[in-house]
Amino acid sequence: MSNKAKLAETARAEAQRTWHGAVVGLKSNLQPIIEPFPGWRKKEAESLWCAAFVYYCCIAAGYRFPVRPKECASCNLAGCVAWEEWAKKDPRIGWLPSSCLPQPGDIVIFDRVFENKPHDHMGIVIEVRENSLLTAEGNLGNVSGLVERPRDKHIRGYLSLPDGFDYGGEP
Repeated sequence: MSNKAKLAETARAEAQRTWHGAVVGLKSNLQPIIEPFPGWRKKEAESLWCAAFVYYCCIAAGYRFPVRPKECASCNLAGCVAWEEWAKKDPRIGWLPSSCLPQPGDIVIFDRVFENKPHDHMGIVIEVRENSLLTAEGNLGNVSGLVERPRDKHIRGYLSLPDGFDYGGEP
């Protein structure tokens, strides 16, 4: 059964597996992360796979939902904006503003972390600290890892999947 604690544990383990694109002379090992997204190849995913990493962790933790829920207008869940669209349109999913205190296993969407754009990065909350979050993220310099991020203006909001969530139908 899927739950937030399992998602946080899975995300921590997956981030520490060191998923990576083509970096420091290594061939990308991202195929399992991008495989669920039709038509997406490793070369196209280079430095753009944080949302796909979150999807991969959610599915590995036992959550069941498609790569493009019907609530996603812009794109599939390989894009950060789609996660917010889904959370705001599907009443089964919780969308929490940045002023809320998240829980481990919540999904955090960031604005203006790598580019001066909204929805430019995301990860999974592992720990909530006094003034920061420990998150599991894909695509930190094209590598997965754990990072401590301040709870500040760069947090757009949080998506909270209910324990045992199953979208219905096949993922």
